[in-house]
Amino acid sequence: MSIKIGVLTVSDRAFNGVYEDASGKAIEEVLRKYISSEWNLNYQIVADEQIEIEKTLINMSNQKCCLIFTTGGTGPAKRDVTVEATESICQKILPGFGELMRKVSLESVPTAILSRQTAGILNESLIVNLPGKPAAIEECMQAVFPAIPYCIDLIDGPFLEVNESEIKIFRPKSK
Repeated sequence: MSIKIGVLTVSDRAFNGVYEDASGKAIEEVLRKYISSEWNLNYQIVADEQIEIEKTLINMSNQKCCLIFTTGGTGPAKRDVTVEATESICQKILPGFGELMRKVSLESVPTAILSRQTAGILNESLIVNLPGKPAAIEECMQAVFPAIPYCIDLIDGPFLEVNESEIKIFRPKSK
């Protein structure tokens, strides 16, 4: 079985070609460093439109992406609606992801309190909203990734193996 992972960049400007998407590429780079299992990337860019974000996340989940990272649209601006899209389609919200990402980001920048990142479960997919800046993405992924493989286990997803020299994960010992 092929492991599928989604990366969704939410940005009007990247979608319209005003600039290149550095954030989505940053997520892919970290994933390639962390995950040792074979996996395939489903990478997309959409504008800051809640309906488009929702449709794309649902489509990625229906295509069996066990893990979907979003980047962008987590701030307080009027067009920042990634969190609303995520919350509207997920069966379960996992607020601890956002809490930890904000805690880690606050060590670098006081405006981290403006971030609204969260995570949730849609069917057998874990969706994690990351910030839009590449440096913040790596910092946040490093903080939350140790719990991700076990979370995917709990939602009946594929067994993710990691490069232990890059990231230490936690899975409880089986009985």
